[in-house]
Amino acid sequence: MNGLTLRLLATPEEVADVRRTVREHLGEPCADVQLCVSELLANVITHLGAGTPVTLRVTGRAARTRVELTDPDPRAWPVLRRATEADECGRGLALLDAVALRWGVTQGAGCKTVWCELEPGHSPDRRVALITGG
Repeated sequence: MNGLTLRLLATPEEVADVRRTVREHLGEPCADVQLCVSELLANVITHLGAGTPVTLRVTGRAARTRVELTDPDPRAWPVLRRATEADECGRGLALLDAVALRWGVTQGAGCKTVWCELEPGHSPDRRVALITGG
């Protein structure tokens, strides 16, 4: 299977289309991959601003699916927080951390890539319910 590469402007309006494109590319239910894509895009929109150019890559499938989102700001690194019940935001990376096997950040020349790896067919466990209050 070939990988999927999308170059786009990170805007709230693009998130649903990107999720749908990822689902069509993988050809199977992939709620956890779609969740990670949504959260990575939301982080860029929140911390760098709507309209930031990004590149999304989705590779693999048999053993592991890897999601990478590259943005043009090598300084704004994501930080895993533990949001309280009163917090209205700050759960995105905690969700990603809960569903991914592993995740990290790679710095490039004038950019950074936030990536995560997921097992195929993996479904979020109880940790996601605890993070979201479900």
